[in-house]
Amino acid sequence: MSEKKPIRLLIAEDHAVVRQAVAALLALEPDMDVVATAADGEQAVRAARAFQPDVVLMDMKMPRMDGVAATQAIVAENPKTHVIALTTFENDELVFDAFLAGAQAYLLKDAEENEILKAIRAVAQGEPCLSPRIAEKVLGEFRRLKGGAHARQTAADEESLTEREKEVLDGVAAGKNNRAIAEELGLAEGTVKNHVSAILAKLHLRSRTELAIRALAHR
Repeated sequence: MSEKKPIRLLIAEDHAVVRQAVAALLALEPDMDVVATAADGEQAVRAARAFQPDVVLMDMKMPRMDGVAATQAIVAENPKTHVIALTTFENDELVFDAFLAGAQAYLLKDAEENEILKAIRAVAQGEPCLSPRIAEKVLGEFRRLKGGAHARQTAADEESLTEREKEVLDGVAAGKNNRAIAEELGLAEGTVKNHVSAILAKLHLRSRTELAIRALAHR
């Protein structure tokens, strides 16, 4: 049996010392491989095109092209590349814009090392990784834009879920992936995946990232 390939990483950060420190830290992980670094958004887009990383750690505030625009460009070119938005600012607009651009996780730069590693491993598997605090900010922005009618519709949509679908939703809110949810509920992983698809349809959501935001904020 062949060994599992390491997670290919691109680090986009305009401060050289921070960029080098993060690269050195992640290079110590046996399941991670830093394939490229970038000092601004334009470099990040070019590096992502050249190296096809699995995960990009993307600083939101960079010269020439900011992290939001770079994220949008990278995800548009290669949807299989997952982006973690990384910033020093707990700013509502940045959080919302990064999410809309296609980021699957949003971390503050003062996050603990294990939190960063957890996020990288989660998004590499296609699982969103959002703290309840960040999820609430994004959901709050949705509510502000959509208004009270949307909130009432959301409540009605959630009432349409079956008991099993609600159990799966609780698993998503707890940050569990499909396999963990399947083991907890005694289901096949494929069955959980089908439940997630059904929940997305009933709640009118586009992706598991949106579902995680809804579930975390609700929880």
